[in-house]
Amino acid sequence: MEFAECVSFILIRDDQVLLEKRRADKEFDPSMVMIPGGHAEAGEDHLQTLARELMEELTIEAESAGYVCSLIHTAESETETEVQRLHYYLVSEWQGDIEALEAESVFWQPLSELEIVDIQPDRIAIAEALRLYS
Repeated sequence: MEFAECVSFILIRDDQVLLEKRRADKEFDPSMVMIPGGHAEAGEDHLQTLARELMEELTIEAESAGYVCSLIHTAESETETEVQRLHYYLVSEWQGDIEALEAESVFWQPLSELEIVDIQPDRIAIAEALRLYS
């Protein structure tokens, strides 16, 4: 089975996690609420993808990031399915002001109210990040 390699970044502050609402015109998982992230480009390792995607998606640079876990997600579009291997990183310190460049919006969601997250792998990764780094 072929996987699309992706990196997702978990940002937590003040008992809240940063989530995105995907734009309705996105090919895969349109309008879903998820952890921000993106696809690896050819030749990139996970940390290179993390750095590039943080800048492209949120206009920030990671000062401290730790690997959390990798999980499989089946992303859906109107015409096809993409099986993604999501590599999650907890970004505990960053530089810059967060802006939503590719999502409809980004917002801080209380950790006690994660039922809003639309995909199970994201909920599992947040729980694992809290377990590993608390």
